[in-house]
Amino acid sequence: MRPMRDPAPSRLAYKLNRLMMRRGTKLFLRFGLPVLILAAGAAFWASDPLRVEAAKDRVAEMKRQVQERPEFMVRLMAVEDASSAVGADIREVLSLDFPISSFDLDLDDLRDRVEGLDAVASASVQVKSGGVLTVTVTERVPVAVWRSGDGLQLIDAEGHRVVGLASRVERPELPLVVGLGADAAVDEALELYAASAPLMERLRGFLRVGERRWDVVLTRDQRIMLPEEGALQALQKVMALDVAQDLLARDLAAIDFRNPQRPVLRRGTSGIEGLFETDFILGEGE
Repeated sequence: MRPMRDPAPSRLAYKLNRLMMRRGTKLFLRFGLPVLILAAGAAFWASDPLRVEAAKDRVAEMKRQVQERPEFMVRLMAVEDASSAVGADIREVLSLDFPISSFDLDLDDLRDRVEGLDAVASASVQVKSGGVLTVTVTERVPVAVWRSGDGLQLIDAEGHRVVGLASRVERPELPLVVGLGADAAVDEALELYAASAPLMERLRGFLRVGERRWDVVLTRDQRIMLPEEGALQALQKVMALDVAQDLLARDLAAIDFRNPQRPVLRRGTSGIEGLFETDFILGEGE
């Protein structure tokens, strides 16, 4: 009579069964093993450089085909709120060849390049429907003519250069400021210019002396020497004296108000007639 077979699993089968019941083993079989198989397949596939290079070329071609679809192409540029001269400068500094894919445009870089122009205070760049690259700018407004070592320049209320000027007569309606540091103090010069309205026919400009204070230069070789502090108040006092005593009509070379408590009147000429017509050395002291 044959012996009965023991229905109990073997020790090895028992251990394998217990191992398969573990949570970590189940996770490995469900996720880890497929990942290992895929990674091994990818490593085998990537072991051939020619195959990898061909795949890169196919991906690049697919990407280019998407980027060059008609709806993504920019075909022209529009410059808004800019004068013709500034618009021409913007087109030159951007120098884009159309048509161009919108994916190839770095709008932040384009904006920075436009704002790098002296005449542009701020700019915004965006691609609008219809494939139009729109550049909207805010131009700097010149408020004075500055004569520096580099010649004549238009500057705005912040002293920022706007554009070079060939001749003073091109902008006679703007005040002339002269001297080293005159651009940094143009706001004070504009206040003095407004206060000098009664002398407008005789006013030649404002000279920055030692980067500290202003001289108001008039015709007939006259100048009003103003203090470092309270220049506007000192000029207003001179205006009042002129109205009361016709001060500036006298044969005076300078009205020295550097010390408002002890003003000094100087007779004769000061030899500064050519200062606002010819070149001069900047940065000289008083």
